[in-house]
Amino acid sequence: MWMILSDSHDNLKNIEKAIEIASDNHVDHIFHLGDFVSPFTIHHFLGDDHEFIGVFGNNDGDKLLLQKRAQGKILNSPNWANIDGKKIYLMHEPRSLYPAIKSQLYDLILFGHTHRLVIKKFGKSLIVNPGESCGCLSGKATCVLLDPQNFKTRVVEL
Repeated sequence: MWMILSDSHDNLKNIEKAIEIASDNHVDHIFHLGDFVSPFTIHHFLGDDHEFIGVFGNNDGDKLLLQKRAQGKILNSPNWANIDGKKIYLMHEPRSLYPAIKSQLYDLILFGHTHRLVIKKFGKSLIVNPGESCGCLSGKATCVLLDPQNFKTRVVEL
């Protein structure tokens, strides 16, 4: 199981809930799509029972310290990964969303920034914006659990 979240904006309560949900659901990969904000939050996402990959958002402050504490696991946005044979495109702001969709190069296209939940299939690509995990703009804090075998998703409220 994979977990996708974004826009945590230093909300430690919801970050801790997300990590608890990840543990309860045997998540082996956590994807964070930016706007951690402060370096003190990053250690919550790192663990021995799952892999972590993230991209920087527009509100991330001390990127050097975030990167150092994340042990190099936060990338510039946009970026890509190949995990378990799945091609994944990750970005915070959806500036390259439509070219990524049109290319049909990716199995999974992930973005954040808008604080709006999106789960849509376009051709071979599943597009996911997990909404905001902080709950500060919409009042609803969410993340998405995804089965990498069949790409079935489940929205989880924090």
